[in-house]
Amino acid sequence: MYIIMVYDVGVDRVVKVLKKGRQYLTHVQNSLLEGELSPGQFKRLKHEVAKIIDDTHDTVMFYVLRSENYLDKQRLGVATNEPDDFL
Repeated sequence: MYIIMVYDVGVDRVVKVLKKGRQYLTHVQNSLLEGELSPGQFKRLKHEVAKIIDDTHDTVMFYVLRSENYLDKQRLGVATNEPDDFL
């Protein structure tokens, strides 16, 4: 499955969430990571992120697609890190 993770968390937790996300996904731009995960990896990522965030103030969104083939990315401006850049 292809996962897009977007987060808006407190300053004191942002680095922890980013580091945890980078263990599973590619950091594409500020507060956005994406990549292919197995269902087990996705479950672990959600569990580990849930332990970091304050769920009364922070938000983490996961967009789940069957595969990247179902994603139509359209960019304006400069490209930053792309998941394919690391393969």
